[in-house]
Amino acid sequence: MADTILLVGSGGREHALVEAIARSPRCRRLVVAPGNPGIAAMAKGSTGEPATAGGAGADRPRAPIEIADVAATDTAGLLALATRVKADLVVCGPEGPLAAGLGDAFAAAGVPFFGPTGAAAEIESSKAFAKMVMQKAGVPTAAFGAFTDLAEALSFIEAQAGKVVVKADGLCAGKGVVVTSSKDEARAAVRDMLGAGKFGQAGARVLIEERLFGPEVSMMAFCDGERFAMLASAEDHKPAFDGDLGPNTGGMGAYSPSPLVDEALAKRIAETIFAPTVAQMRLLGRPFRGLLYGGLMLTSRGPMVIEWNGRFGDPETQAVLPRLDEDIVPWLAGAAKGHLPEGAPRFSSDPAVCVVLAAEGYPESPRAGDPIFGLDAEGGVAAPGVRVYHAGTRRSEDRFVTAGGRVLGIASRGSDLAEARQRAHAAIETISWPGMFHRKDIGLRRRP
Repeated sequence: MADTILLVGSGGREHALVEAIARSPRCRRLVVAPGNPGIAAMAKGSTGEPATAGGAGADRPRAPIEIADVAATDTAGLLALATRVKADLVVCGPEGPLAAGLGDAFAAAGVPFFGPTGAAAEIESSKAFAKMVMQKAGVPTAAFGAFTDLAEALSFIEAQAGKVVVKADGLCAGKGVVVTSSKDEARAAVRDMLGAGKFGQAGARVLIEERLFGPEVSMMAFCDGERFAMLASAEDHKPAFDGDLGPNTGGMGAYSPSPLVDEALAKRIAETIFAPTVAQMRLLGRPFRGLLYGGLMLTSRGPMVIEWNGRFGDPETQAVLPRLDEDIVPWLAGAAKGHLPEGAPRFSSDPAVCVVLAAEGYPESPRAGDPIFGLDAEGGVAAPGVRVYHAGTRRSEDRFVTAGGRVLGIASRGSDLAEARQRAHAAIETISWPGMFHRKDIGLRRRP
């Protein structure tokens, strides 16, 4: 039994994880570092009453929640905090601390940790490494070249017969990918990264990939180093504006499940993509423990990997976890300790949607400090079945104000996708701040 759990992170993904973990009868105390204003409001309302097992049905957390003012990047501070609260399990949400080796530090301290080691997290922190893993494992992915020299990269672009995607090799908070439609766009993207240093060290090496075509889906799996268990499918919406137009973002919304992923396709994805990747990571001496996320494209050649992440997706988590119909803690603890439960996690048949409300100027230069209207004292809305996940907010006196690009995630379940969308958008109508924008077509993609 995981009595005390320490959750590291401060975004919308972590807000959804707090909600799921706090419902668990196996969690007696949940400490969040550093958290966010929405999580802090949950902490004030947490009761410590006995929890009921499983499901996303409970509206309020049962385990008492505490906020600790320790940054996700403060490894020494987090180790000290875990010791002080006697943490039985540590769960890390964001990718940065994982890439920096937070998991290694907790492993050395003997504390069960949900998340990969720094070496295993390289499957996300280096796209070139991820490509090497897939090549060795025979996992279907786009053809590519990796470059640190601008002239060589430009020459490679000229030699391509089709359109390409330009990617910064390192972590860029979802912004280091440029999907191009012409050689001019590709050359400009490469010059931005290798010539102008747009993404700093993360863009010191670029990947130039063949551009794949087809609908995208997100698949996630709990992993214990040897075995894995798939979660429900989802579809993310990366471009900023309706119709998949505008610059790439960290994600403007998601819904789950994807109607494109039936049982047969889910099995194919597990067998041809996740299984060989998990096995190859083990062979490389980097067994993956934690949450493995695959961004996939369903091409005419079958499902192919666009990217790997070493943590829960954001905003997919905000659409997937509200559908989880059982206790999440055994899966987190099982992955951390190298012994996943048997079978697969159980999800409701009810679909869920999460719509991101963004600040003016996102993703390039989001404006901050605007007062948010329409939230109650707990940071939510008076709409049954609607969850408000805080991602980029802060408290200013007695109100919430914007403090990031993706500010809030409005999530809802429904008997069908139309009902889930209707509930979410009805709640959105009650929220506002100067310059707020969101996509109105999350879950309405037209299929080719």
